[in-house]
Amino acid sequence: MLIRQMTEADVPQVAKIESLCFSRPWSEKGFLDSLALDYTEFLVAETEGRIAGYIGIYYSAYEGEITNVAVHPDMRGEGAGKCLVHAMLEAAEEKKIQNIILEVRKSNDAAIHVYEQSGFESVGIRKGFYDLPKEDALIMNRKLDRTC
Repeated sequence: MLIRQMTEADVPQVAKIESLCFSRPWSEKGFLDSLALDYTEFLVAETEGRIAGYIGIYYSAYEGEITNVAVHPDMRGEGAGKCLVHAMLEAAEEKKIQNIILEVRKSNDAAIHVYEQSGFESVGIRKGFYDLPKEDALIMNRKLDRTC
């Protein structure tokens, strides 16, 4: 599985995965607009020429917020999510990011497991954060230790 930077050419496949995974998906334009920003980074997991999943992060000073993580339903359980999270953590460390935060549906046990295995800890709840269906978000945080 190859992890690489997302390009504009990837956006149609990424937007399709987004629409399969989320009740309020980002549009192709949303991805293109975000790709153009200098404080974002998006990675894709590619296998046999097909995008298996993607991850996005917004950077601000020494913090990062993971905005999207999704794996195509037909390709789940093959390690794409874990590989994407680990690659993003490495990229964040290179940028000297000290803290990463994300939100995940409380019912998304598979994603929560990947995040916990990657060193994220639950730090709170956002009540009613998600729609369709209405659900709380678990707030997770990972500190990247940059001290000597």
